[in-house]
Amino acid sequence: MNINIREYMAADAKSASEIWNQVVDDGVAFPQEEDLTPESGDAFFKEQTYTGIAENTENGEVVGLYILHPNNVGRCGHICNASYAVRRDIRGEHIGEKLVLDCISMAKKKGFGVLQFNAVVASNVHALHLYKRIGFTPLGVIPGGFRMPDGHYEDIIPHYYDLRKDADQ
Repeated sequence: MNINIREYMAADAKSASEIWNQVVDDGVAFPQEEDLTPESGDAFFKEQTYTGIAENTENGEVVGLYILHPNNVGRCGHICNASYAVRRDIRGEHIGEKLVLDCISMAKKKGFGVLQFNAVVASNVHALHLYKRIGFTPLGVIPGGFRMPDGHYEDIIPHYYDLRKDADQ
């Protein structure tokens, strides 16, 4: 599979919303509980600082996406946040890694200095391994910070990546 990551377009609304909803419906990574419609998804993806779309160039299918936006305002406005979603049937093919790396590059282009993830669920071992390998730093543990679908609570481990550390590369 040959993956190209490009900017979101309104024509992506249906497929991007479906992929986003898969992660929401899994209930183990995103805090959202409500699904997006193509209409609400289009508005949501357009309101981000940037939405990146992972497209399989062999068949034109959207296979994943990320959203990038400020994590805070004012004196903390240099810190951004992102979320990633990969189509359920092709997870494990390193598309998430491509999304994260593109997001890091785009965050720098958009002028952010730090990329912070507020709520990485401790049981999301694949994401934790990826973030460690890329160079993210864990910030600690928030005990019981994420409610799982069955009602029990998992720890969350916020992470950050200093986008300024390799500015000369």
